[in-house]
Amino acid sequence: MALPPEKASELKQIIHQQLVKMDVHGRIREVLAETIREELAPEHQQLSTEDLIKALRQRGIIDDVMKELKFVTDVNERERTSAPKPSTHFVDREPPVLKKTNIDPTRRYLYLQVLGGKAFLEHLQEPEPLPGQICSTFTLCLHFRNQRFRSKPVPCACEPDFHDGFLLEVHKDSLGEGSKMVDATTMLSICDPVHMVLIKTDTFGETTLVASYFLEWRSVLAAENGITNVAVELLGVGTESKVSVGVLNIRLEMYPQLNKTLSPEVTNTQFALERQKTAEKERLFLVYAKQWWREYLQIRPTHNVRLVKIFAQDENGVNRPVCSYIRPLRAGRLLDTPRQAARFVSVLGYERAPVIGGGGGKQEQWCTLLAFLCRNKGDCEDHANLLCSLLLGFGLEAFVCVGTKAKGVPHAWVMTCGTDGTITFWESLTGHRYIHRPINPDDPPLVEQPKPLYPYRTIGCIFNHQKFFGNCQPTDAVEVCVFDLHDESKWKPMSGEAIKSVCSPGATSSVPPFPPLCASTIDAAVTSNEIELQLRILISEHRKDLGLSTVWDDHLSYLLSPALAAYELERTTSISAGNEEFQDAVKRAVPDGHTFKGFPIHFVYRNARRAFATCLRSPFCEEIICCRGDQVRLAVRVRVFSYPESACAVWIMFACKYRSVL
Repeated sequence: MALPPEKASELKQIIHQQLVKMDVHGRIREVLAETIREELAPEHQQLSTEDLIKALRQRGIIDDVMKELKFVTDVNERERTSAPKPSTHFVDREPPVLKKTNIDPTRRYLYLQVLGGKAFLEHLQEPEPLPGQICSTFTLCLHFRNQRFRSKPVPCACEPDFHDGFLLEVHKDSLGEGSKMVDATTMLSICDPVHMVLIKTDTFGETTLVASYFLEWRSVLAAENGITNVAVELLGVGTESKVSVGVLNIRLEMYPQLNKTLSPEVTNTQFALERQKTAEKERLFLVYAKQWWREYLQIRPTHNVRLVKIFAQDENGVNRPVCSYIRPLRAGRLLDTPRQAARFVSVLGYERAPVIGGGGGKQEQWCTLLAFLCRNKGDCEDHANLLCSLLLGFGLEAFVCVGTKAKGVPHAWVMTCGTDGTITFWESLTGHRYIHRPINPDDPPLVEQPKPLYPYRTIGCIFNHQKFFGNCQPTDAVEVCVFDLHDESKWKPMSGEAIKSVCSPGATSSVPPFPPLCASTIDAAVTSNEIELQLRILISEHRKDLGLSTVWDDHLSYLLSPALAAYELERTTSISAGNEEFQDAVKRAVPDGHTFKGFPIHFVYRNARRAFATCLRSPFCEEIICCRGDQVRLAVRVRVFSYPESACAVWIMFACKYRSVL
């Protein structure tokens, strides 16, 4: 194909620019000199063009040039061509192309690059994953000044291949000076760290918290050229918080470049002052907390067995005041009502902190909010802290309660105080709500007392971001507890000023800022279809093993949808609706002389095989799946309801209709 003269000259110009950019001429001269020295010195032969091309090809220079030359086709032409069919497994043939991002040249950014990891020794024996093979992955989650980022998942390895860049805006959502270009001195006063959380996802989709690290980014303010490289050693979590899990190579760069950098002495002095100020505030609060506790024990010696929790360990083994785990959290447009917030928190997975070894002891680990949200599961305290924060965001007076359930098991739940004095308990693991009506022990025996429906037995203390109360009533039993928080003979308060000194935002550098909630990335309709299709295959195979054929009734499957929607509505609002229409539709779809059976079940994970195995353990469900008889028709319907942070409520309904022959 002949090119017009102007196109040919343009192409020559592009190639020439590329060759100059890659210093190809210099490299050719080096190869030429080397080839003459190595191969032609003894015989003094003439060097032909073929010999030179061969030498260049052997050293990979020609390949480098061809890789760098990219010819962009016309966009419209590219859009007209149909998308290629997906291959059976992903092969990354082209080098990754970095997406362009819109940068405001009047704002200051911190460009954080993660350039690989090393010394993740737990994965030393990990085999190289084959193309298309599902393997365990690492994902790095970041939070900085109300901005959240997530890296691409990389296969778990001793040297994980992280190659991600994150553009963090330094003055995000600030008023007044926010529109100005922030200088180095102002940035030095911004003590918010970059919170990094490393999550491992196994081949079954189960997540594990590997490490949580607070990166001090301000060292870049004193770096030459405004660029610094940091090797970050990540330590484990919980019982392994002193053990190294690996090292991440991080490169920090200010954009646009700073006009003048600070001296390392200035930055180090600032860090030392902040540490000193934080340590002093924490020391004074500890002195106050000890005095408060002594006074609390003097009221009644038996108080020493009550669950009064003033400090709690986070995932890094750091003791922090419990009030610092709470902050009014507004969910923007992601959640509309307090009850919807309770439903969202309940569909986040429940998992107790792991304990190494036996003994049955409970390992204490209250996670920072970012760590809890990134792994999508946590202990009852994590759920209660998040629900309390969301309810405070919705303008309610909410507290976290620390006490016990049946058999003396320690537990945490949430309580709200109405303006009319109504006390409502919220169970953060289920989303259930209970109105508290105290029993009066002084009433005569014939007076009918309210029967508590909640599962809580004792209560030791309640707290939120500003207040802390220790229960000093004669008994700590919940059923007789009176929640008159203004009566100091019933609830011993802590000083609001003392709590504020260590728990208010920015009070100390040891209290991490709260991240915003992220919208779900899950397409509920697509996910529902995928799980439903997988379940159909699993049921058909299971029946085939039993020697049974499977005939699906698509119409009956569709009729199950309203029931699943009604179940989720009831879980969220406690209001039941639409049952009459569902029953009427099913009666019309099932002919006379036929029997209908249905079995709904609820999960908070999206693994169809795991859900199917759980369903088979139920005799009712197994009876439907393994149904025998005349004119058996099977139906299954899946409905996924997505919530923020990609949390999901998955409702499945199995049904069958068959002709009754008895």
